[in-house]
Amino acid sequence: MDEFLEAAIEEAKKGLTEGGIPIGSVLVIDGRIVSRGHNRRVQKGSAVLHAEMDCLENAGRLKASDYRRGTLYSTLSPCDMCSGAVLLYGIPKVIIGENRTFLGPEDYLRSRGVQTIVVNNRECCQLMKKFINEHPELWNEDIGR
Repeated sequence: MDEFLEAAIEEAKKGLTEGGIPIGSVLVIDGRIVSRGHNRRVQKGSAVLHAEMDCLENAGRLKASDYRRGTLYSTLSPCDMCSGAVLLYGIPKVIIGENRTFLGPEDYLRSRGVQTIVVNNRECCQLMKKFINEHPELWNEDIGR
């Protein structure tokens, strides 16, 4: 498995152990992880701290040219909000662990020139399926249902 996806999975598991939703993300620039994040909506009482948003927040103020050399890894297909951040910062590539439990606007990202790759990682899918089965109300809140 890709070391960067493994790091995103580690973040997802960290979120789960904190009582949150098991989604993780890492931002890779020039072959190294520059930031990590996980869904912290529950832990922080936040409306916006999805894994990708937490990861970007943790990156701090990067230069625009840094983002344009980046790849965002996420254990789950990014939602509309997180996909918008990818577009806003010009991140050219997104690697998605799985999109079976949730499908974000991947086609829209592709139509805007973002290379979007879904790897259908079994561990990512199992983490989410188990969480959704055990906490459907929290999951529905997270995805705006």
